[in-house]
This record gives sequence, structure tokens and C-alpha cells, in this order.
Amino acid sequence: MKLAIVGGGSTYTPELIDGFARLRDTLPIRELVLIDPAADRLELIAGLARRIFAKQGHGATVTTATDVTAGVRDADAVLLQLRVGGQAARDRDETWPLECGCVGQETTGAGGLAKALRTVPVVLDIAEQVRRTNPDAWIVDFTNPVGIVTRALQTAGHKAVGLCNVAIGFQRKFAAHLGVDPELVRLDHVGLNHLTWERGVTLLDAPGAATGREVLPQLLAEHGPEIAADLHLPLPVVRRLGVVPSYYLRYFYQHDVVVEELKAKGSRAAEVAAIEKQLLELYADPALDTKPELLGQRGGAFYSEAAVQLIASLLGTDGRTTVQVVNTRNDGVLPFLPDDAVIEVPAEVDAAGVRPLPQRPVEPLYAGLIANVTAYEHLALDAALHGGRDRVFDALLAHPLVGQIELADQLTDRLLAHNRDHLSWA
Repeated sequence: MKLAIVGGGSTYTPELIDGFARLRDTLPIRELVLIDPAADRLELIAGLARRIFAKQGHGATVTTATDVTAGVRDADAVLLQLRVGGQAARDRDETWPLECGCVGQETTGAGGLAKALRTVPVVLDIAEQVRRTNPDAWIVDFTNPVGIVTRALQTAGHKAVGLCNVAIGFQRKFAAHLGVDPELVRLDHVGLNHLTWERGVTLLDAPGAATGREVLPQLLAEHGPEIAADLHLPLPVVRRLGVVPSYYLRYFYQHDVVVEELKAKGSRAAEVAAIEKQLLELYADPALDTKPELLGQRGGAFYSEAAVQLIASLLGTDGRTTVQVVNTRNDGVLPFLPDDAVIEVPAEVDAAGVRPLPQRPVEPLYAGLIANVTAYEHLALDAALHGGRDRVFDALLAHPLVGQIELADQLTDRLLAHNRDHLSWA
């Protein structure tokens, strides 16, 4: 099969390459095309990719393209991993909201809206090129904010699904706590991208089995301190809730505490930029033929495994129907949301597509926040598609981390001032 990665010049790409090489029996790739407008960086990453494949005995050909249409031709799946504006734009997203006393973060709050406004038009343009060139290809979106971007793709009629590493990260951590193979752990994972809760953890009787036993109470009882520390949330709160929120819920549950912490330290974007500089120097070494340990500090743990599992099931290479956590259209699964909302839940995945599994009723404590953020995402997508200060203001006013007229007004002005180069209508 042939895969294409749009954004293939990313310093993160070797993580995917390593996963493709290790899991080649699950996903037998014949050709991998790395697509990126930055030709010099692209060749650097491609060289390392070839060495990693050779080191691990993988026979795939690695090619490059700076043109999307040429690169995606005949691809079975196209992976999107973009950062419009690079780490410099991310640094601004994480900085100017703090001036208004709001969380500065690249996917949540005002910074997340800025990223969506920059990203959605670019992704839709790429998706149209894919559709014209190769309409049968699956588009797998890793690009944040995944929920809004996937909703844009699906609303435009593209054959797309979104993927995040939060769920597989929890699966791997819980499996380690239990001392079992990760394939034996299945999550009752519900919500929106970066707004999810693990309401249950099933230890399956066998990989892929329909039966098992609930072990979340055991995990919280025996490993509560470690779990709470990972989330940066108070242990008594986690135990009282009886669920495991994603670490992004801290931006909502402890907003003001997080703001003060962020003000006291440099942005994550600055940290990542420094790591990327070191990584590029390492990648330039012709003797390097494995992913460096430093890449683990770049973020995105287990993305490659999740990507391999998802693509293999979508393309039917294993001939099985698997259950995986993805971002996909709601279509009544959560009845308090519109059908066209994009939710993050377990779904059956195979060559016939993606089918989200039925969910038991969502508790009001979580359903209220899910509904609120879904309304914000609807308005954010409207602003990304049609532009206009009023639409940006409406989206910010609807966001539960903003929600005040004066605050939304200030944030709107700052967002537009920092993003004019990326917003044609501004």
C-alpha cells in the first residue's frame, strides 16, 4: 500500500516512521510519501526515514513531494499533521490569552480558536486536492484542534476520521498499572477531543473479546496517586468523581491556578522549538538510523501505534473489525448533541468505515460541559469558514473559559492582531 503524510517535514515524523517499521506486519507499506513545502527539511527527514526502514529491514520506498496533488496520487491513506504558522504562532497562542487572565494553550480556549482559524482553510484546501486526485483515499487527521478540523472535513463531505493519542496513552498507562498487555484493556472513553473522561476500564478476557471485568475502581484504589499526579489534579477529586478526566480538563477544573502557573514559566512552544532545533541537528547525522530518545520530549506518545491500528483497519489489511477511540460524526450516539457534531468515543473500524459504539447516558456533570464546548466548536468552525470579527467574538463568548463580553472583546482584538498574516479576511 501507499501512504502519504502531509506535513512530512515535521520533526515528529520519525516517530511515525519508527512505528511503521516496527509494525510492518500489521501495516504492509510499499511506498511512503512525505509531503511538505519546506524542501530542505523534507529531505532531511526523508533521509532519516530511509535509514530507519533499512535498519529494521523494512522494504518500503520513501519518496518526497512539495506538491500535495503529486504526492497523494494513488495513496491509500493520507495523514495530515500540520502546524500553520509553526512554533512561532503556537508561542503567540500560548502567550496573548494570558494578558487577559485566560489560559494560553494551543488547542483549548482562545489560543485553540486562533489555531482553528488558521488551520481549517488550509486543511480543507489540501482535502480538496486529495478528493480531486484520489477520491477513494482515507484522510486521517492528526492536526489540532482535531475535533474542529475533523468536523470541517466531514461537513465538506470528505472521507475523513480524526485521531488523538490521549486514549491510547491512558490504555498503555492502565495496562502498565495492571501488568497486562495493552490489547486486554478497553476504555469507556467519552466526550470531545481534548475534553474526555474514562468512565470505565474493562480488562478483557482475551484480546478482542466481548467479555471482561470492570477494573477502574481497582485502578483508582491501587494507583490513584500516580493517576492524579499525571493529571495534575487533586487525588481526592479524582477519587470522588470515580472517573479519569483527560489532563486537558485541568484547564476547566483549575483554570485560575493554571493561568498563574503559565504566567510564571515560559511557553511550551519555546520548549518545543528548542527541542526541534536539537532534533534537526541529530537528524542531519548520516549515521543516525533510529529515532533519538530526545524525540520522546517532543510529545505525541503512542501516536504511531494508534495510527497503524487505525489505518490497518480502515484499509482492511488485517481483515478484522477492531474497536478504537476516534473522532467521528455523532449521528445520535450522544443524543444531547447535534448529529453533525464530532465526538471522541470508541468505534468499530474496518474496511466498511467507522461506526461509533452506543454510549450509556452521560452524567450531567460531563454532559453540560460537552454540550457547551460543542456549541463553541460550531461557532468556531463558522468563524473559520466565513471569517469576520463578529463570528470570532461569538465563538469566544460561547467558550466556557471566556463567557464574558468584555473578556471576549479583548481576546478578539488580540487574536486578530496576532493572526492577520494567516487570515485572508482580517
